[in-house]
Amino acid sequence: MSIATSQQLTKYYETFRAISVTYTKEVVKSTGLQPQNVFLKCLGEQWPCVVYSSSFESAKILAPNRSTLMERIQKANNLVSVRLSFKLSDTADPMLFYISGKVNGFSPYAQSNGTLQFISIQFTQRPPDDFVEIMGRMLEANVASTRRSDDRILLTPDAIRKIGLARKESTIIIDGVPRRCIMRDLSFSGAKLIIMGLAKFLVGKSCKLHIDLEDPRETIVVPGIVIRYEDVEGRKDLTAIAVRYDDATIPMSYKMHLNDFLGQKKNQTDDEPTTVAAPQTPKD
Repeated sequence: MSIATSQQLTKYYETFRAISVTYTKEVVKSTGLQPQNVFLKCLGEQWPCVVYSSSFESAKILAPNRSTLMERIQKANNLVSVRLSFKLSDTADPMLFYISGKVNGFSPYAQSNGTLQFISIQFTQRPPDDFVEIMGRMLEANVASTRRSDDRILLTPDAIRKIGLARKESTIIIDGVPRRCIMRDLSFSGAKLIIMGLAKFLVGKSCKLHIDLEDPRETIVVPGIVIRYEDVEGRKDLTAIAVRYDDATIPMSYKMHLNDFLGQKKNQTDDEPTTVAAPQTPKD
């Protein structure tokens, strides 16, 4: 994770402070949250819990429905703290911190047969900068994926390194058949690839683009559809194809890597070369 400036942290906090994020599997994976290391602390004692959702102002957790916990919360005048743990790819140890708050509501969790309950907590302090950066980075990427959906990033060696790609070479599975390809450019909404052979009959076919990352070492799979093809000048054995992603299934990790790169380009001085091309409208 890059180190955000105080100005960027303030922007994250002010822009997204009231937006509540539900911790789906995708959010847990992209933020590095360690669910097994989340606890509710009250009067020096800790109870394991599940963070269901949070913003920069509040959180909703799933905790044991025990009389000892309820007594502790009452004795503490509803003052508690939530311990969160995140494991980031560029850190050896988990990142741990507490956020203080005040309980302002309880509700039963019907599927637990009375053993669990939801506890709503209003934070009494601004969360630590690390939490603001982790969640703000994800939220900003989600906004950018809509606002800058068609901005194309040309995959120069410098762009590959800054995005964190392992290589330009990849694999795309089209209509169930894997094909080797070279990624020419990427955007939030799609990609342009070079493949071997003819591609006329691939247009309209569903596909899954596999993108290898350098750190963390993982492969992002992005579903989409082939929307057009064109010849590669001077190479009859190669064809360029354009892929339009399925917006509903674009992995959050993909959005965050592209947004981090675009953020770096935004901070460059005007006299430095850019690798972000003007958006193009896909042809039918």
